[in-house]
Amino acid sequence: MSTTASISYAAARPASMTRAGKAFIAVFLIVVLEGAVRKWVASSATLPLLLARDLLAIYVIAYALRNGALRRQKAITQVLLAWSCLVIAWGLLQLVVGESSPPVLLIGLRFWLLYIWFGVAAAATMNEADYRAAMRVAAWSLLLMTPLVVLQHFSPPGARINSQIDGDESDVFLVIADVVRTTGTFSFTAGYATYLALMAPLVLAAAGARKRPGRQTLFAAALFAAFVVSSMVSGSRATVILSGLMVVGYFLARLWLAPGKGRAGAIVGVIAGMLLLAVLLYVFRGAIAITEQRFQEASEVETFWGRIFTIFIGQSAAFDDFTWIGYGIGLGSNLASYVRTGSTGVFALAEVESSRILLEGGLIGYVFTAIKVGVIVVGVRKAWRLSKRLHSAYPILLWALVSLALLTWSAIGQLTAHALFGLMLAFGLLVFRHPTVEFFPPRHSST
Repeated sequence: MSTTASISYAAARPASMTRAGKAFIAVFLIVVLEGAVRKWVASSATLPLLLARDLLAIYVIAYALRNGALRRQKAITQVLLAWSCLVIAWGLLQLVVGESSPPVLLIGLRFWLLYIWFGVAAAATMNEADYRAAMRVAAWSLLLMTPLVVLQHFSPPGARINSQIDGDESDVFLVIADVVRTTGTFSFTAGYATYLALMAPLVLAAAGARKRPGRQTLFAAALFAAFVVSSMVSGSRATVILSGLMVVGYFLARLWLAPGKGRAGAIVGVIAGMLLLAVLLYVFRGAIAITEQRFQEASEVETFWGRIFTIFIGQSAAFDDFTWIGYGIGLGSNLASYVRTGSTGVFALAEVESSRILLEGGLIGYVFTAIKVGVIVVGVRKAWRLSKRLHSAYPILLWALVSLALLTWSAIGQLTAHALFGLMLAFGLLVFRHPTVEFFPPRHSST
């Protein structure tokens, strides 16, 4: 997404959204709102909502197949098809040797394949109008959710806004005594933290986009403020660290990548962003103090670098429990736990994604990890070249988050993180397909 490159808008552009684009946005909205339905309306809505978004994901894949979009992306489609065949064959082998069951295998195929196909298919099919609309819907979701999380932060754990319809105060996660870990519209803290990570590059895309004075500038500033505030009151150490790194990275990248004639504007933009950040840090200094206390308490249990090692490399116990065949793809997911025990609160095999992949898949888990690393290397290289060509921080910041998602998000274990990963993958691929799309449409555009 270029902020300074000279771009001609004379060429005809798609003026209307495709059905795939509308389905993509529908999946995003269901992911964002399904937790609210489960928390405050009916906990029994889990499976109907899950079925609805899975059917929409399948529709996007079918749409891409029918109109030839996936055939035009021949290389990535062939790799994904080969990977799918390997996963299916390995799952059947696990079933034959007694390490899996038909329900767990079906769940595993869903978690290991469905939303990867969805992300690729959406990126191959969505036009520029779809892409811009998806970014703006995501932006509005953050703006509208921020007052909710601020209210949750300042409300007691037993408040209706912090509890679930069939739960009680003891089920609410706390940062420290009497201060909740906010969840927004999500039913669990991990879903909200993952959502904020997805939003980070989109927020910074708006901050760095070309915009007219007035409403567009105000919208970008409000969006940046909403992201900073949401991160500060989240109560999540990972969210606070990631958000801080992304904002600092954006400031540095904008200055570094700005061309000669655009350097003055970049400096002004960074100074304005830093001033807004300083004001927000002062206003919400109480939330910062609470987060600092949380860091101190956590350091008494485990070291910071020990936690980083566990998240990226895996739990030491997982290597001890590793078997070449694995315990069954899908077994470590919360959906499998729900089917087997009626509860989604327990992961059967491991806490972190890197360990879960190895324990579920055995040898194929190492293959999966190698593929992820390969995707990261290729994607980051292309994103950096694109950022330099467009003088924009957005592609490289986006792929920094895609890389983090590939390595650490609970994509094969947690229902919400799985869907958000598919959405993030789509955004990561769309930046290569539509590199010059602006967050704010040009004056004469109808989209």
